[in-house]
Amino acid sequence: MSAAESEPGPASLPERIGKYPVIGKLGEGATSEVYLCRDPFNDREVAVKRIFPEALRDSSRGGVYRKLFLAEASLAGKLSHPHIVAIYDAVVEEDSGYIVMEYVAGGTLESRTAPDNLLPIDKIVEIIFKCTRALSYANQMGITHRDIKPGNILMSGPADIKISDFGLALSAGADATHVTGVGSPAYMSPEQIREQALSQQTDIYSLGVVMYQLLTGQLPYQASNNFSMIYQITTTDPVPPSSLREGIPMSVDRIVRKAMQKDQARRYQTWEDFAKDLAEAFRADGLAKKSGDLADSEKFNALRSMHFFRRFSDPELWEVVVMGHWEKVPAGRTLMREGETGEHFCMLVSGEVKVTKNKKLLNVLGAGECFGEMAYLADTANVRGASVSANSEAHIVRINVADLANATEACRLKFERAFIGILVERLNLANTRLTSS
Repeated sequence: MSAAESEPGPASLPERIGKYPVIGKLGEGATSEVYLCRDPFNDREVAVKRIFPEALRDSSRGGVYRKLFLAEASLAGKLSHPHIVAIYDAVVEEDSGYIVMEYVAGGTLESRTAPDNLLPIDKIVEIIFKCTRALSYANQMGITHRDIKPGNILMSGPADIKISDFGLALSAGADATHVTGVGSPAYMSPEQIREQALSQQTDIYSLGVVMYQLLTGQLPYQASNNFSMIYQITTTDPVPPSSLREGIPMSVDRIVRKAMQKDQARRYQTWEDFAKDLAEAFRADGLAKKSGDLADSEKFNALRSMHFFRRFSDPELWEVVVMGHWEKVPAGRTLMREGETGEHFCMLVSGEVKVTKNKKLLNVLGAGECFGEMAYLADTANVRGASVSANSEAHIVRINVADLANATEACRLKFERAFIGILVERLNLANTRLTSS
């Protein structure tokens, strides 16, 4: 009996996989099975994928299965992004192996491709935007997924996702020869079918197919066999999504068509280009109004445009999106009052606020600036040293000190560095005013 496997308990469940007690079975595929387990050391539930020993012993494909399993296992601890399933641990032995991953309870996007169970259009645009940011991050880490499909995108909230299953991932600069001719045919790019050199553009094409299917409830190419599917992918163009579902804006049609261009020169060249068009379509076509509150894509882009967040990585910026409390405030509202205690600070997304002390004007702040940061920086009681009120209608992001304290160390350090920069600028401004008076 290997370290990856123990004797089965009741209902044919193993008691544990390695050091992880088994709770139940989540599912299985052709070469592996996935269990819900308990991580006793970190007190959390995890998903554990265990490869079938017979798959590794297969005389014709065993070497391929081992290579794919090792490729995924090698990513343990390397991809840290809020929209990518984290891989915590991996063990690969001669005739067995398992990978320990973050457990996401919401199921996959596959259930939302049925014509009678489609998501609202604005939610789909949000989801695809988050996919572009996650896959852009993976690309920056030198990784091409190569198997983007609804079954590999997990739902972690109404419009929140996590990309999973990097078993077919292509890593730039890796020593091992990568397996070709793998992936799901319906989602494969023309160049992947032809076994040509691959880049981030192959994942862009596949995500375009996923977007088409989420919007319409059907694949862009209908075929009874793989040969017919491959022929259509390489030679024909699908009908636009708007012809299959009412309410799809023409801009969304254009995005899907550009993502699925057969000619790579006409396809999106980067994830940033793809994401930019999605965000613009969200604003320009009234999708944001249908959502009510600001969408996460709008929040992310608003923060990314601020000088304050210029040194934040994408994962760190997503932390801010999640921890921030976004508010629209009318002109004249007092946001902070001199002498009162406070446990939060604010970022000004739009509009203008004035800072006063003893009813005397100290400063006027515009979009992209912060106020109340001493609540985080001060060691003593968080007593406000000045009052802040809105000069005009404004959008603010309120961040609680306790939430920032629970953020990752990298995120906290970026905040502290940005705060120091602001304090230096304000001291220099004060000195300039003193010397000129």
